[in-house]
Amino acid sequence: MKYVRVEYPEPRLAVVRLNRPDRLNALSATMVADLKTAFGTLHRERGIRAIVLTGEGRGFCSGADLSGDPDHAPDAEDRGPVGHVYRSQEHLSELILAVHECEKPVIAAVHGAAVGGGLALALACDLRVADASARFGSVFIKVGLSSADVGTSYLLPRLVGPTRAAELMLTGRHFDAAEADRYGLLNARTEAGAHVSAALDLARAIATNSEYGVWMTKKGLWSGIGAASLRQQIELENRTQVLGTFTGNMTEAAVAFRERRAPVWRDM
Repeated sequence: MKYVRVEYPEPRLAVVRLNRPDRLNALSATMVADLKTAFGTLHRERGIRAIVLTGEGRGFCSGADLSGDPDHAPDAEDRGPVGHVYRSQEHLSELILAVHECEKPVIAAVHGAAVGGGLALALACDLRVADASARFGSVFIKVGLSSADVGTSYLLPRLVGPTRAAELMLTGRHFDAAEADRYGLLNARTEAGAHVSAALDLARAIATNSEYGVWMTKKGLWSGIGAASLRQQIELENRTQVLGTFTGNMTEAAVAFRERRAPVWRDM
């Protein structure tokens, strides 16, 4: 991959690093393709329990690449104006889905700029950590487009509430890590440079749990956010818990408790 690096700092954890620091990790078509490849692979990588997503250089991600460099989305080249722009839009949106729907919990470790598509990328993650240098912004509206773009209109209101999301999306203003923390967008706010370490701490805490438990918790959490009713979600929960008993891990947890040791989880 040209613009993305995948690292394995320790067993069960992966770090996906946007690696285009000279452009503040702007999302070119090639970088988007690289990220989709990385998350598609990690989605099915059995040994991985949690993923940290971060950026190389001075910032997390400055959003879509507006440089005009000839880098086309798949199936976009040689199309007319509508087809070219539409395929480019789909290409970027598919990345948001790849991150959000990855079976492994994803933790955004943010520093510097996380604006436009960079904000959307952070929102698509399950957890977010930011250091003191982080700056966020739903800035699509500042280029004459709607701030309802690449998942932001779905995710941001669910994370910070519709009233705050309306302000941030309609003004397009930047907001810092302290504000993001107050709005409930962050799981941790760190001093400058400590964001990846804090994200890895969260990843380790997740990785102590069973493969089945982590997998079904992520699925159930986001299903619950979109559920039409409490009854609908409880029906899903009931089936998930019944299925989970057949892993043998609940029995192992009880034995480990009695023996005063950590459980040894069975993989699926």
